[in-house]
Amino acid sequence: MRFHQKAVIVTGGSKGIGEGCSRVFCREGGLVAILARGEEAGARLANELTEQGPGRAVYIACDVSQPQQLMDAIDRTVQEFGRLDCIINNAGWHPAATRIDDTSLEDLDSLFRLNFVSTFVGCKHALPHLRKTKGTIVNMASMVGILGQDKAVAYCSTKAAQIGLTKALAVELGPEGVRVNAILPGNVDTPMMHEWAATLPNPKSALQRVASLQVFGRMATSEEIGRIALFLATDDSSFLTGQAIEAEGGASLDY
Repeated sequence: MRFHQKAVIVTGGSKGIGEGCSRVFCREGGLVAILARGEEAGARLANELTEQGPGRAVYIACDVSQPQQLMDAIDRTVQEFGRLDCIINNAGWHPAATRIDDTSLEDLDSLFRLNFVSTFVGCKHALPHLRKTKGTIVNMASMVGILGQDKAVAYCSTKAAQIGLTKALAVELGPEGVRVNAILPGNVDTPMMHEWAATLPNPKSALQRVASLQVFGRMATSEEIGRIALFLATDDSSFLTGQAIEAEGGASLDY
């Protein structure tokens, strides 16, 4: 019950890493607002988590690439729960492998709105409520934001921007008692990972190859990333701010 009766927003909270966060926080007694576009998946997960308890979950339809929808969803969360203690800016997307020559400015702008601008808006609009609770912000970036990735210039740029935002905002908000950290997942076993593998000639082999990159010989689960988010949202991490936690299972080691 490490988050008992505290409220958290999880953008993209109905599947993948977001689902893992929603499950972990609800299991710890949290009041969880699942923000996502997919109504069926979001409502089903919210009902399941509420039935399981001990926390409570609600689904709020939201396309985070539309700033007004995100701001309205944050307001609805506070109306529902009466407070806000954490926002996890998780919603995002990784396009298929694309060279810079084939990346249009329109595609770049669209991805920045989804992956980065939504994070900025989420932080900005949640802040008045987080100041009241001395709450926390957790931004879900990526290891490729610091390592780079072939044929992913747009995606890597959005993730690097999230890391920069995290560090700058941590400096700005530290005196007010609001902590800001980022998680940089490596390879996580999510629907998005399987969608990527399905575009390749041998999906099973591709997934095995990705799993072998970690020193454990496997990818992370979404709930493992969720537990890191929980750590960053509680007093267990009370002296951490501005950090980019590399949750990559040792994949970047032994170079």
